[in-house]
Amino acid sequence: MKKTLLLIVTASLVAGLAFCAKKKEAEEVGVPRPEPGEFGITRTIWDTTVTPQKRVELAAKVKNVDIELLGNEKGMIETNKGSFTFELYSKGAPNTVRNFIRLSESGFYDGLIFFRYEPSFVIQGGDPLNRGSGNPGYNIPFEANERKHELGAMGMARGADLNSAGCQFYFCLSPQPGLDGKYVVFGKVVSGMDVVNQLRIGDSIIRITVTRDVPEEPPAGE
Repeated sequence: MKKTLLLIVTASLVAGLAFCAKKKEAEEVGVPRPEPGEFGITRTIWDTTVTPQKRVELAAKVKNVDIELLGNEKGMIETNKGSFTFELYSKGAPNTVRNFIRLSESGFYDGLIFFRYEPSFVIQGGDPLNRGSGNPGYNIPFEANERKHELGAMGMARGADLNSAGCQFYFCLSPQPGLDGKYVVFGKVVSGMDVVNQLRIGDSIIRITVTRDVPEEPPAGE
């Protein structure tokens, strides 16, 4: 009887240790959320201490996911200063918008900070290294369009090469016509610009959610 009880206690302790180990591992690398997002991609990162390499690996997994655009995509960015909403220009910059949706929905941006702030110019974030020199492990083609760098315009940051954008994005804090045609504008803040104006270096992106209004199918027979 004592031997049996000892075996049961030992087994319980082993099971408990295994559970704790798995829990610790999950906390270190992030685990899939139980439900996929609007576009079918499961949000993976929930631990804000996840390494840049893990984010790059995540980006690699989703970079070729097909995203159907309806032309009415919009989103919300939750930050430590509050939330604001934006619309996406999926007709003028479809590939840029698809890339942003993939990264946002997967959780790539969760926990990153705004690393650049230029008064009356831009606030910039989305770098896995949080310093302006990181990328998702790939680049996306430049998409020329007629969208202007108005107040609240949302653009893709890049290097010297037109085709060097990847994941970093910025918001204009005032009109910047000098940037028109040189950087891809793929969206614009539509609500909460007061929150954007409060953002500074070190403020965090808690979560980015993108949604769309899917047309309802007419009843059968119509």
